[in-house]
Amino acid sequence: MPHPMSTDIAGRIEDLYGAPLADLEAHAQDQPPGMLSALLGMHEGLALAERSIDVHRDRLARLLHAERQIGPHEVSHLLDGARRLAEAVAVRDVQAKSAAAVLQSLARVPAPTPAPPACSPPVPASPVAAPSPAPSR
Repeated sequence: MPHPMSTDIAGRIEDLYGAPLADLEAHAQDQPPGMLSALLGMHEGLALAERSIDVHRDRLARLLHAERQIGPHEVSHLLDGARRLAEAVAVRDVQAKSAAAVLQSLARVPAPTPAPPACSPPVPASPVAAPSPAPSR
């Protein structure tokens, strides 16, 4: 099942950097830590939380199967599963909110346009000779 939050964040990272996520991950490994590696880490945390939600939700669904008897032993498993599910949802929400806030603060910078050719500086005008004083009479 696709996860809309991590998929949305991945798409926004790809749009921001103009490359597929796999290429960005490979590029980030060769670079010192920076904004790209931070965003990729947030995305990975978000995707992990979403996978954890799936696992705990499926486990709870198996424990609550209609034909299954729920006894004292199963109650502790249900409570543990519900707690873990709630933790995964909280982590997902924090990761999604943080990543969205960072991405909202960033914008893709357009490619620099070539500067127009520089004009040559104006040629200074030739100096005008100062008028010589008229002979006095």
